[in-house]
Amino acid sequence: MLAMVRQSRAFRGRAGVHTVQAKRGFAEIRSNVRKKNENKSGGGRIGGLKPGIVSPRLTVPSHIPKPPYADSEMNPPWDDDYQVHDEKGIEAMRKSGKLAAEVLEFACSLAKPGVSTDSIDKAVHQMIIDAGAYPSPLGYGGFPKSVCTSINECICHGIPDSRELQDGDIMNIDVTVYLNGYHGDTSKMVFVGEVSAEAKRLVGATREALHEAISICGPGVPFAMIGNTIHKIADAYKYKPVKIFVGHGVGNVFHSAPAILHCRNREPGRMQLNQTFTIEPMLNVGSIRANIWRDNWTAVTADGSLSAQFEHTLL
Repeated sequence: MLAMVRQSRAFRGRAGVHTVQAKRGFAEIRSNVRKKNENKSGGGRIGGLKPGIVSPRLTVPSHIPKPPYADSEMNPPWDDDYQVHDEKGIEAMRKSGKLAAEVLEFACSLAKPGVSTDSIDKAVHQMIIDAGAYPSPLGYGGFPKSVCTSINECICHGIPDSRELQDGDIMNIDVTVYLNGYHGDTSKMVFVGEVSAEAKRLVGATREALHEAISICGPGVPFAMIGNTIHKIADAYKYKPVKIFVGHGVGNVFHSAPAILHCRNREPGRMQLNQTFTIEPMLNVGSIRANIWRDNWTAVTADGSLSAQFEHTLL
Protein backbone atom coordinates (compact mmCIF):
# COMPACT_ATOMS: atom_id res chain seq x y z
CA MET A 1 0.00 0.00 0.00
CA LEU A 2 1.03 3.63 0.38
CA ALA A 3 3.61 3.16 3.11
CA MET A 4 6.06 1.02 1.14
CA VAL A 5 9.61 1.76 2.24
CA ARG A 6 11.81 3.50 -0.26
CA GLN A 7 14.99 3.90 1.75
CA SER A 8 16.25 4.07 5.30
CA ARG A 9 18.54 6.80 6.58
CA ALA A 10 19.51 8.63 9.74
CA PHE A 11 19.43 12.24 10.83
CA ARG A 12 21.17 13.89 13.74
CA GLY A 13 19.31 15.66 16.46
CA ARG A 14 20.19 17.02 19.85
CA ALA A 15 19.45 13.65 21.44
CA GLY A 16 21.61 11.71 18.97
CA VAL A 17 20.94 9.82 15.79
CA HIS A 18 17.34 9.04 14.82
CA THR A 19 16.53 6.49 12.14
CA VAL A 20 13.71 7.25 9.73
CA GLN A 21 12.51 5.44 6.66
CA ALA A 22 11.57 7.19 3.44
CA LYS A 23 8.05 6.38 2.34
CA ARG A 24 6.04 6.91 -0.79
CA GLY A 25 2.98 8.43 0.75
CA PHE A 26 1.35 11.54 2.14
CA ALA A 27 3.55 11.00 5.18
CA GLU A 28 6.53 11.43 2.86
CA ILE A 29 8.75 9.76 5.45
CA ARG A 30 7.29 7.42 7.98
CA SER A 31 8.81 4.88 10.32
CA ASN A 32 7.66 1.32 9.84
CA VAL A 33 5.13 1.38 12.66
CA ARG A 34 2.40 -1.20 12.86
CA LYS A 35 -0.22 -1.37 15.52
CA LYS A 36 0.41 -4.29 17.87
CA ASN A 37 -2.63 -3.72 20.02
CA GLU A 38 -5.08 -2.98 17.22
CA ASN A 39 -8.51 -4.29 17.99
CA LYS A 40 -10.93 -5.95 15.59
CA SER A 41 -12.95 -2.78 15.04
CA GLY A 42 -10.00 -1.23 13.25
CA GLY A 43 -8.00 0.61 15.84
CA GLY A 44 -10.09 2.84 18.10
CA ARG A 45 -8.51 2.99 21.56
CA ILE A 46 -8.28 5.29 24.54
CA GLY A 47 -9.20 8.40 22.58
CA GLY A 48 -12.41 6.80 21.39
CA LEU A 49 -11.95 7.32 17.65
CA LYS A 50 -13.10 4.33 15.62
CA PRO A 51 -13.49 3.76 11.88
CA GLY A 52 -16.85 4.16 10.22
CA ILE A 53 -18.14 2.93 6.88
CA VAL A 54 -16.13 4.10 3.87
CA SER A 55 -18.30 4.77 0.82
CA PRO A 56 -17.25 3.84 -2.74
CA ARG A 57 -14.61 5.89 -4.52
CA LEU A 58 -15.93 8.94 -6.37
CA THR A 59 -15.33 9.43 -10.08
CA VAL A 60 -13.54 12.21 -11.92
CA PRO A 61 -14.65 13.36 -15.41
CA SER A 62 -12.42 12.08 -18.18
CA HIS A 63 -11.61 15.57 -19.49
CA ILE A 64 -9.82 16.54 -16.25
CA PRO A 65 -6.04 15.92 -16.41
CA LYS A 66 -4.95 13.34 -13.84
CA PRO A 67 -1.60 12.74 -12.13
CA PRO A 68 0.23 9.61 -13.35
CA TYR A 69 -0.72 7.50 -10.32
CA ALA A 70 -4.48 8.20 -10.48
CA ASP A 71 -5.57 5.12 -12.38
CA SER A 72 -2.89 2.67 -11.27
CA GLU A 73 -3.30 3.42 -7.54
CA MET A 74 0.40 2.70 -7.22
CA ASN A 75 2.83 4.41 -4.85
CA PRO A 76 4.87 6.83 -6.96
CA PRO A 77 8.59 6.71 -6.20
CA TRP A 78 10.06 9.41 -4.00
CA ASP A 79 11.60 12.07 -6.25
CA ASP A 80 15.08 13.11 -5.09
CA ASP A 81 14.99 16.35 -7.07
CA TYR A 82 13.98 19.68 -5.56
CA GLN A 83 10.93 21.40 -7.06
CA VAL A 84 12.42 24.65 -8.41
CA HIS A 85 10.31 26.58 -10.91
CA ASP A 86 10.61 28.97 -13.83
CA GLU A 87 8.10 31.81 -14.31
CA LYS A 88 5.51 29.48 -15.83
CA GLY A 89 5.87 27.01 -12.97
CA ILE A 90 5.64 29.76 -10.37
CA GLU A 91 2.37 31.02 -11.82
CA ALA A 92 0.99 27.46 -11.99
CA MET A 93 1.93 26.80 -8.36
CA ARG A 94 0.22 30.00 -7.26
CA LYS A 95 -2.97 28.99 -9.05
CA SER A 96 -3.01 25.47 -7.61
CA GLY A 97 -2.21 26.82 -4.15
CA LYS A 98 -4.98 29.40 -4.40
CA LEU A 99 -7.53 26.77 -5.37
CA ALA A 100 -6.39 24.47 -2.56
CA ALA A 101 -6.78 27.31 -0.05
CA GLU A 102 -10.29 28.12 -1.31
CA VAL A 103 -11.34 24.47 -1.12
CA LEU A 104 -9.92 24.19 2.39
CA GLU A 105 -11.88 27.20 3.62
CA PHE A 106 -15.05 25.73 2.12
CA ALA A 107 -14.39 22.34 3.72
CA CYS A 108 -13.83 23.90 7.13
CA SER A 109 -17.13 25.77 6.87
CA LEU A 110 -18.91 22.40 6.66
CA ALA A 111 -17.44 21.02 9.87
CA LYS A 112 -20.36 21.07 12.32
CA PRO A 113 -21.80 18.59 14.83
CA GLY A 114 -23.80 15.88 13.07
CA VAL A 115 -22.02 16.26 9.73
CA SER A 116 -20.15 13.18 8.49
CA THR A 117 -16.62 13.42 7.15
CA ASP A 118 -17.84 11.45 4.13
CA SER A 119 -20.23 14.29 3.25
CA ILE A 120 -17.34 16.77 3.56
CA ASP A 121 -15.30 14.61 1.19
CA LYS A 122 -18.11 14.56 -1.36
CA ALA A 123 -18.48 18.35 -1.24
CA VAL A 124 -14.72 18.87 -1.54
CA HIS A 125 -14.54 16.44 -4.44
CA GLN A 126 -17.26 18.27 -6.32
CA MET A 127 -15.71 21.70 -5.79
CA ILE A 128 -12.33 20.49 -7.04
CA ILE A 129 -13.61 18.86 -10.21
CA ASP A 130 -15.90 21.83 -10.89
CA ALA A 131 -12.70 23.91 -10.97
CA GLY A 132 -11.21 21.57 -13.55
CA ALA A 133 -8.74 20.04 -11.10
CA TYR A 134 -8.07 16.57 -9.75
CA PRO A 135 -8.15 15.78 -5.99
CA SER A 136 -4.54 14.65 -5.49
CA PRO A 137 -5.14 12.15 -2.64
CA LEU A 138 -7.65 10.12 -4.66
CA GLY A 139 -6.02 6.89 -5.75
CA TYR A 140 -2.59 7.79 -4.39
CA GLY A 141 -1.30 4.41 -3.24
CA GLY A 142 -4.92 3.28 -3.09
CA PHE A 143 -6.14 6.11 -0.85
CA PRO A 144 -9.92 5.95 -1.35
CA LYS A 145 -10.96 9.56 -0.81
CA SER A 146 -10.36 13.09 -2.09
CA VAL A 147 -9.37 14.71 1.20
CA CYS A 148 -7.89 13.68 4.57
CA THR A 149 -9.93 14.32 7.72
CA SER A 150 -8.00 13.67 10.94
CA ILE A 151 -10.04 13.91 14.15
CA ASN A 152 -8.86 14.33 17.76
CA GLU A 153 -6.12 11.70 18.35
CA CYS A 154 -5.63 11.12 14.62
CA ILE A 155 -2.22 12.54 13.73
CA CYS A 156 -2.76 12.48 9.96
CA HIS A 157 -4.19 10.59 6.95
CA GLY A 158 -7.66 10.09 8.37
CA ILE A 159 -10.04 8.58 5.79
CA PRO A 160 -13.46 10.28 5.51
CA ASP A 161 -16.24 7.90 6.47
CA SER A 162 -19.72 7.67 7.98
CA ARG A 163 -18.68 8.96 11.42
CA GLU A 164 -20.56 12.12 12.31
CA LEU A 165 -18.63 14.97 13.88
CA GLN A 166 -19.36 15.56 17.55
CA ASP A 167 -19.42 18.70 19.65
CA GLY A 168 -15.93 19.16 21.07
CA ASP A 169 -14.04 17.46 18.21
CA ILE A 170 -10.99 19.04 16.65
CA MET A 171 -10.19 18.08 13.09
CA ASN A 172 -7.45 18.64 10.55
CA ILE A 173 -8.64 18.89 6.95
CA ASP A 174 -5.86 18.29 4.42
CA VAL A 175 -6.54 19.40 0.83
CA THR A 176 -4.34 18.88 -2.21
CA VAL A 177 -5.40 19.69 -5.77
CA TYR A 178 -3.73 18.86 -9.07
CA LEU A 179 -4.34 21.78 -11.42
CA ASN A 180 -2.68 22.18 -14.82
CA GLY A 181 0.03 19.70 -13.88
CA TYR A 182 0.91 21.15 -10.45
CA HIS A 183 -0.08 20.11 -6.92
CA GLY A 184 -1.22 22.68 -4.35
CA ASP A 185 -1.12 21.32 -0.78
CA THR A 186 -2.48 22.81 2.47
CA SER A 187 -4.23 21.90 5.71
CA LYS A 188 -5.59 23.48 8.88
CA MET A 189 -7.41 22.66 12.09
CA VAL A 190 -11.07 23.35 12.70
CA PHE A 191 -13.11 23.33 15.92
CA VAL A 192 -16.41 21.47 15.93
CA GLY A 193 -18.78 23.21 18.32
CA GLU A 194 -17.34 24.04 21.73
CA VAL A 195 -13.94 22.46 22.35
CA SER A 196 -11.85 22.11 25.51
CA ALA A 197 -9.31 24.66 26.69
CA GLU A 198 -6.56 22.08 26.18
CA ALA A 199 -7.64 21.55 22.57
CA LYS A 200 -7.62 25.30 21.91
CA ARG A 201 -4.17 25.62 23.46
CA LEU A 202 -2.77 22.74 21.40
CA VAL A 203 -4.19 24.07 18.14
CA GLY A 204 -2.92 27.57 18.92
CA ALA A 205 0.57 26.29 19.65
CA THR A 206 0.67 24.26 16.43
CA ARG A 207 -0.47 27.26 14.38
CA GLU A 208 2.19 29.39 16.05
CA ALA A 209 4.84 26.76 15.29
CA LEU A 210 3.93 26.84 11.60
CA HIS A 211 3.96 30.62 11.38
CA GLU A 212 7.28 30.91 13.21
CA ALA A 213 8.81 28.31 10.91
CA ILE A 214 7.55 30.16 7.83
CA SER A 215 9.00 33.43 9.12
CA ILE A 216 12.60 32.14 9.09
CA CYS A 217 12.47 30.80 5.53
CA GLY A 218 14.34 32.32 2.60
CA PRO A 219 16.97 31.51 -0.03
CA GLY A 220 20.08 30.04 1.57
CA VAL A 221 18.44 29.22 4.92
CA PRO A 222 19.22 25.68 6.17
CA PHE A 223 16.19 23.37 6.13
CA ALA A 224 17.19 22.24 9.63
CA MET A 225 16.16 25.62 11.01
CA ILE A 226 12.52 24.74 10.33
CA GLY A 227 12.53 21.78 12.70
CA ASN A 228 14.61 23.62 15.28
CA THR A 229 12.12 26.51 15.30
CA ILE A 230 9.10 24.23 15.61
CA HIS A 231 10.65 22.19 18.40
CA LYS A 232 11.40 25.36 20.36
CA ILE A 233 7.73 26.40 20.20
CA ALA A 234 6.60 22.89 21.18
CA ASP A 235 8.91 22.95 24.19
CA ALA A 236 7.53 26.31 25.30
CA TYR A 237 4.03 24.82 25.45
CA LYS A 238 5.23 21.43 26.75
CA TYR A 239 3.95 19.61 23.67
CA LYS A 240 5.82 17.08 21.58
CA PRO A 241 6.58 17.40 17.85
CA VAL A 242 5.88 14.28 15.82
CA LYS A 243 9.11 13.01 14.26
CA ILE A 244 8.01 10.28 11.87
CA PHE A 245 5.92 12.40 9.50
CA VAL A 246 7.59 15.19 7.56
CA GLY A 247 7.06 17.96 5.04
CA HIS A 248 8.20 17.58 1.43
CA GLY A 249 8.89 19.16 -1.90
CA VAL A 250 5.76 19.62 -4.02
CA GLY A 251 5.12 20.78 -7.58
CA ASN A 252 4.89 18.66 -10.70
CA VAL A 253 5.09 15.70 -8.34
CA PHE A 254 3.15 15.24 -5.13
CA HIS A 255 6.14 14.35 -2.94
CA SER A 256 9.84 14.99 -3.46
CA ALA A 257 12.99 16.10 -1.72
CA PRO A 258 13.67 17.77 0.60
CA ALA A 259 12.26 15.97 3.61
CA ILE A 260 11.29 18.72 6.05
CA LEU A 261 11.73 17.51 9.63
CA HIS A 262 9.60 19.17 12.31
CA CYS A 263 11.93 18.40 15.21
CA ARG A 264 15.50 19.37 16.12
CA ASN A 265 17.91 18.03 13.55
CA ARG A 266 21.14 18.65 11.69
CA GLU A 267 19.98 17.65 8.24
CA PRO A 268 21.98 19.16 5.35
CA GLY A 269 20.51 21.28 2.59
CA ARG A 270 19.50 24.89 2.06
CA MET A 271 16.46 26.59 0.57
CA GLN A 272 16.63 27.81 -3.01
CA LEU A 273 14.98 30.71 -4.82
CA ASN A 274 11.70 29.69 -6.53
CA GLN A 275 11.61 26.36 -4.71
CA THR A 276 8.36 24.90 -3.36
CA PHE A 277 8.00 22.65 -0.32
CA THR A 278 5.60 22.12 2.56
CA ILE A 279 5.94 22.73 6.27
CA GLU A 280 3.38 20.72 8.23
CA PRO A 281 4.10 20.48 11.97
CA MET A 282 2.17 17.97 14.07
CA LEU A 283 2.19 18.49 17.84
CA ASN A 284 0.86 15.98 20.38
CA VAL A 285 -0.25 16.44 23.96
CA GLY A 286 1.13 13.03 24.94
CA SER A 287 2.94 10.23 23.14
CA ILE A 288 4.50 10.88 19.74
CA ARG A 289 4.34 7.18 18.88
CA ALA A 290 1.90 6.49 16.07
CA ASN A 291 -0.28 3.44 15.63
CA ILE A 292 -1.50 2.72 12.11
CA TRP A 293 -4.99 1.31 11.61
CA ARG A 294 -5.72 -1.69 9.45
CA ASP A 295 -6.64 0.63 6.57
CA ASN A 296 -2.86 1.21 6.33
CA TRP A 297 -3.40 4.96 6.43
CA THR A 298 -4.98 6.32 9.60
CA ALA A 299 -2.24 7.27 12.09
CA VAL A 300 -3.37 7.80 15.69
CA THR A 301 -1.49 8.61 18.88
CA ALA A 302 -0.54 5.47 20.77
CA ASP A 303 -2.00 6.79 24.03
CA GLY A 304 -5.16 8.35 22.55
CA SER A 305 -4.02 11.90 23.33
CA LEU A 306 -4.90 14.87 21.13
CA SER A 307 -2.86 15.81 18.06
CA ALA A 308 -2.96 18.92 15.87
CA GLN A 309 -1.44 19.84 12.50
CA PHE A 310 -1.19 22.79 10.13
CA GLU A 311 0.34 22.72 6.64
CA HIS A 312 1.43 25.38 4.19
CA THR A 313 3.22 25.25 0.83
CA LEU A 314 6.04 27.77 0.55
CA LEU A 315 7.28 29.34 -2.67
